[in-house]
Amino acid sequence: MASTADIKNGVVLNIDGQLWSVVEFQHVKPGKGGAFVRTKLKNVLSGKVVDKTFNAGAKIELENVDRRDFTYLYNDGDSFVFMDVADYDQLNVPAAIVGDAANFLLENQQVQIALNNGNPLYIELPASVILEITYTEPGLQGDRSSAGTKPATVETGYEIQVPLFLETGTKVKVDTRTGDYLGREK
Repeated sequence: MASTADIKNGVVLNIDGQLWSVVEFQHVKPGKGGAFVRTKLKNVLSGKVVDKTFNAGAKIELENVDRRDFTYLYNDGDSFVFMDVADYDQLNVPAAIVGDAANFLLENQQVQIALNNGNPLYIELPASVILEITYTEPGLQGDRSSAGTKPATVETGYEIQVPLFLETGTKVKVDTRTGDYLGREK
């Protein structure tokens, strides 16, 4: 058990069996009454953000979350298989935990996985990835403006919006947080 003095940004707390990451915290000492700690917490699994206040000196339960580098190997039906780059152990991660990250995963791609007691919590992708367009409508001659966009399917099967002049086979940079087109890759 720890106390509120141990609260720092990035620390993971166990509150009522759920894991919450501290996004922000502030120790408050009002002139009247006892001191307290005001926090902004993010649910590790759902991403929900809440404000919570703790009385100073209250007991809290800290959880150990280990972020390690992994290489994505392959999709095995309802789970994804990753290899730990440090000791080459393989880890099966359920598709529910991978979530939208599956839209940007290519074989042999480096990712970070947050683990708690050996159980995967979530996957952190790089900010952007390079993907090849496998299908899009042909571009028209003269469509060089950035005014219009069209749908394009990338090699993972995910559909993004790209400028009109891009064609099938072009490699593009895609933002993994939003799925937005960032530019062509040379």
